[in-house]
Amino acid sequence: MLTVEGDRAASALATANLADLPQVLAVTDRVDAALARPVDVLPQMHGPVDAVVLDPPRSGAGPQLCATIAGRGPAVIVDVACDPAALGRDAAALAAAGYRLDSLRAFDAFPQTHHVECVAVFLPA
Repeated sequence: MLTVEGDRAASALATANLADLPQVLAVTDRVDAALARPVDVLPQMHGPVDAVVLDPPRSGAGPQLCATIAGRGPAVIVDVACDPAALGRDAAALAAAGYRLDSLRAFDAFPQTHHVECVAVFLPA
């Protein structure tokens, strides 16, 4: 299992929290940069993928990253989005890459604000 996190503190916490699971590697990097690493530098990024959980920035994962992730052929892609408009753009990119929206849940994690967290599950079409 592999986690890729751009925030150094969050990645360090993942390393500490998952220390008893030697099969998990925490990488500090942008996801697109980690995916671009050569196989001899980060072989875990080039093997088979069962599931992908995305937690992109407010701007979303973006069409290129969505296409790259979908191209790996995971059985499920879960997108945890903090901006419904960005999720809509990512959903369109995933649909263009052969995935369909299976379920969507919205959470009012920050009551009395405009912020809504969404968890969207995508499956191969």
